[in-house]
Amino acid sequence: MSADDKLKATAKNIEGKIQEGVGNITGDPKDQAAGQAKQGEAKVQHTVENVKDEVKKAID
Repeated sequence: MSADDKLKATAKNIEGKIQEGVGNITGDPKDQAAGQAKQGEAKVQHTVENVKDEVKKAID
């Protein structure tokens, strides 16, 4: 996984956790859902990059 892609996915995950936390504190279900969605997107990005790494290892 490239460092840049990993950093972007990690940042999105942190942003999602913060947004979900704010939603939990304020009781706003929209913020909660949006935060969870961002965390899900970050997980997918991490998975895609991990698959790319494995394919590259297999080719090399």
